[in-house]
Amino acid sequence: MPVNEGTLDRGIRIVAGLALISLVFVGPKSYWGWIGVLPLITGLVGRCGLYALLGFSTCPLKTEPKKG
Repeated sequence: MPVNEGTLDRGIRIVAGLALISLVFVGPKSYWGWIGVLPLITGLVGRCGLYALLGFSTCPLKTEPKKG
């Protein structure tokens, strides 16, 4: 499975995921904070299923060297 998230996208997902998960322990202490597991995992792995489904990628393109 190729990576389809760029560095900035991954960083934002990790921070957002951790912020949402923290809502379970501090603040409103709502179980809805566990929804933050999804952006955290996709940020750590670098692969988003929705991006793959839509054919979208924020990862910079890799160019192959010219032959010949």
